[in-house]
Amino acid sequence: MLEQLYNDSWKYWIDKDAFALTWNIPEIANDITLPHDAMIEKGAYAESPNGGNTGFRDGDVYNYVKLFTPPVEYRDKTVKLKFEGVYMNAMVYVNGELAAKSPFGYTTFYACLDEFLRYGEENEIRVQVRNGAMTNSRWYSGGGIYRDVYILIADLVHIKEDGVQITTENVANDYASILVSTELENLGHASEDYTLETIIQNSDGQVVASDRYEMTLFGQEERKTSQRIAIMTPQLWSEETPVLYTCSSKLYQGDTLIDENLTSFGIRILKLSANRGFCVNGKEVKLRGACIHHDSGLLGAATYEEVQYRQVKKLKEAGFNALRMSHHPMAPAMLRACDELGMYVMDETFDMWNRCKSDYDYGLYFNEWWETDVTAMVRKDYNHPCVILYSIGNEIPEIGTNHGARVAYQISRKIKSLDNTRYTLAAINGVYAAGDSINEIVAEVAAQAGIKGQAEGNVNVFMSVMDKYMDKIVMHEAITERLEKACAETDIAGYNYMTARYEKDGENYPNRVIVGSETYPPEIAKNWEIVKKCSHVIGDFTWTGWDYIGEAGVGIPAYNWGDGGFGAGFPCQLAYCGDIDITGYRRPASYYREIVFGLRKAPYITVQNPQKYSENLIKTPWVLSDSIASWTFKDCDGKPVIVEIYSAGDEVELLCNGKSLGKKTAGRDAEYRVYFETVYEAGTLTAISYENGIEIGKDELKTAGSNRKLVLYAEQPAKIGAEFIFVNIELQDENGIIVTDEDMEVHIVVKGAALAGFGSGNPKPQNNFTETTAELFHGRALAIIKKTESINKADVFVKTKELNAGIQV
Repeated sequence: MLEQLYNDSWKYWIDKDAFALTWNIPEIANDITLPHDAMIEKGAYAESPNGGNTGFRDGDVYNYVKLFTPPVEYRDKTVKLKFEGVYMNAMVYVNGELAAKSPFGYTTFYACLDEFLRYGEENEIRVQVRNGAMTNSRWYSGGGIYRDVYILIADLVHIKEDGVQITTENVANDYASILVSTELENLGHASEDYTLETIIQNSDGQVVASDRYEMTLFGQEERKTSQRIAIMTPQLWSEETPVLYTCSSKLYQGDTLIDENLTSFGIRILKLSANRGFCVNGKEVKLRGACIHHDSGLLGAATYEEVQYRQVKKLKEAGFNALRMSHHPMAPAMLRACDELGMYVMDETFDMWNRCKSDYDYGLYFNEWWETDVTAMVRKDYNHPCVILYSIGNEIPEIGTNHGARVAYQISRKIKSLDNTRYTLAAINGVYAAGDSINEIVAEVAAQAGIKGQAEGNVNVFMSVMDKYMDKIVMHEAITERLEKACAETDIAGYNYMTARYEKDGENYPNRVIVGSETYPPEIAKNWEIVKKCSHVIGDFTWTGWDYIGEAGVGIPAYNWGDGGFGAGFPCQLAYCGDIDITGYRRPASYYREIVFGLRKAPYITVQNPQKYSENLIKTPWVLSDSIASWTFKDCDGKPVIVEIYSAGDEVELLCNGKSLGKKTAGRDAEYRVYFETVYEAGTLTAISYENGIEIGKDELKTAGSNRKLVLYAEQPAKIGAEFIFVNIELQDENGIIVTDEDMEVHIVVKGAALAGFGSGNPKPQNNFTETTAELFHGRALAIIKKTESINKADVFVKTKELNAGIQV
C-alpha cells in the first residue's frame, strides 16, 4: 500500500455538544498539524478532577476535521486511514457516518473509507475523541490525535497493511535463513496471475538476496505466502551492532508493478533458559533496563520521530540497554529509534484487565477489545528487532485468581499465535496479586514487627508506608501461591518490587526465569549484584529512566507532608523519579546507576541540601536523596553538610580546597555510595577513586563566582534534517560554572520558528509548557524550537529582569 503522512491541514476544537443538530465546523476551530496533544494546551490547576494523576490537567471532548476530495479513479482502489495513537475513545466518521472506533488510546487502528467516500467531491473526515470522563488514567495520558496519521491507497489487489513479517529462523557463521511471510488481499472478483518479488538489501543499499513467488490470486481471496531466503555473511543485530536490513516486497501483474512495501528488519536469534539466562545471537545479555512513560516532557504526549530518537539516545548514553514501555504499547517512532540505536524493548499491553484502576479507564472495555488491541500491538512490533519481550499486563490485581490465570493464558496464547519468536511475561506486584489475602499478610508481618498495620490506600501509597517491611510481605506463602498461578502461562516471571524473592524462587522453581520488571531506583546496587550472580534473573528495570508528567510527587524529596510523595498537592505536576529529567538532563541517580553497572570509573559528587541539614527528609522508596551535583549554596558558609559520592573504586577520598577530608571504603562493599559529613566552605570539592591504591578516576565541583550571565546553546540535531531544535538555557558565572541556587523567571522570544515547549525539570512548574515564561531550575531550562519549512534559520532571545542572551539556530 502507498502510505503517506496525513498530518497537515486539520482543524481542531473542543465541543461537548454530542446532540448537536448539525455537524458544522465552528469559527473557533484552529488550524493544526498533527501530532497534537490537546491536554497540554490547558494549563494545570489545583481543582482538576484528575488531580496529580495527570499533573492536575483535564481531559475533554476533542474534535478534529480534515476535508478530502478523492479523485474519481479511487473507485477502483481501496483507501484507509492509519491512526498510530488517539487518546481515548476515538470515533472516526466519514461524511457523518461511523467508519472506525478505538477505545484504548495506545494501539494503532485503521479506518477503511471505501464505503463512505463520494468520489470527485469534497468529503469530511471527522475524529471525535471522548476523553472527558475523569479519571481515566493513573499518569499523564495526553489527549487527542497525539501520534501520526497516514493515508493508505492501494489497488484492489495489494499487500495488506502490516502484511510483511520477517523471521530469523537460524544463524550460522557464514549465513542466515530468514522466512518472509507476505499477506496478499484481492478485494476484486477477478482471478489473475501475480508475481511477488522479494529483495533484501543491506545497510549500504546493496542487494544481498532475492526471491520470486508466482501465484494465481482468486477473487475475494486473502493469501499468506512464505519465502525462505538465505543471506550470506549476515551482519547480526544487537545492542552493540544495531545493523538493519531492508526488505522490498513488489507485487506485479505481468510486467506492471501494482504494489510495493518496504520493511526494515534485523537478523538476530533469541534464546532463554534458567541456566543460561537471556541470550541474543548466542551471547548472554543482562538487561540494564528503564521503565518509561510515553509523554515527551515539555511537548506533552505529542509523539515526534526525532524527539523519541533523542530520548532513546540519551538513555543509552546513560548506560541503559533496555526499555520497558509502561504500561501500554510503544509508539512506532520510538521502536524505530530503538532499532537504529540498539536498545532492547519490553513492550506492554495493558495496565488493567477487568478491574479498573481509574473510574473510566480501559477496564470498561477490556473484555470486548483486548484481542483486537493485542493483535494490533504484535503486528506493529513484529519486524522490529529491538522488541524482545511482551508484557501481558502490569500489576493486574486479579492475575493470581483462577479467572485471572485464565485471562493470562488467553493473552499469552494469542500473542504466541501471532509471534512465537519473543517471550512473554506479566509484570506482577506481589501486594496486588495477593488480593483479599493482603490484610491477613500485613497483620501477620506487622505483629512480628511489633507494629500496627493494615492495607489501606492504593498500592503505591501502601508500598511507601510499608516500605521497611515489603521484603517480608512479598515472601509470604499466600503470595507464593498466587504467583504459581500468575506465572504459569508466561515464559518469564516479571517481578515488580520483589527482589527479596529472586534467589529463593530460583531454588524452589529451578526452571523459572525472572526479570525485575519494575524496581526502586535506590536499590540498584543490591539488585544488580543478584542479577549478575543469578543466571535465572535476566535484568532490572528501574522506575523510571526518564521523568514524566503525572503521578505527581512520587519521587520528590520533601520536608513537609504534601510537598512530595503520593498525594503531593498542586503545583506539583511531575513524578520526579526519573534518572533523567523531562528536559534530558541527567540527575544524580543516573550516574549512580552507571557506576553500579560498571560503565563508569570516575566518581560522581552530589551534595545534600545544607539548608535542610537538621530537618527530617520525607521520602518514598523511589527517592535516592535530595542531593544535587553542586557546591554553590548561598548563605551556608560554616554550616554542616553531607556529601554523597558514588564510587566504583574500593576506596574514595574527598578533598575541600585541596585539604583531604579522609578516605572511606567504597565500591561494592559500600554499595557504591559513600557519605562524608563536613562543613560548607566555598571553593573546590574533589573526589578521587582508588582501586588497590591506584587512582582510577576523579570528579570535581566548584562554587560559582559572583558574576552572572545567561548562556544559550543548541544541541546537535538528533537526526539529519531535524524539525526540532533543543536550546539549553543556563545561568552561569564568569567561568562557565552553573549557578544552581538563584533560580529566576526567564522570558523567551522566537523569531522565524515556533516555540513548541518551554520549561525546566522543576517538578512544581509555575507556568504551562506552552507559555513564553518559565523558571530556571538548578540553573537550567530548555526551549524546544520547531522549524518552519520556509525559513532555515531562527532567532531565539531569552531574558530575565537583568540578563539577556540570544542565539541563531
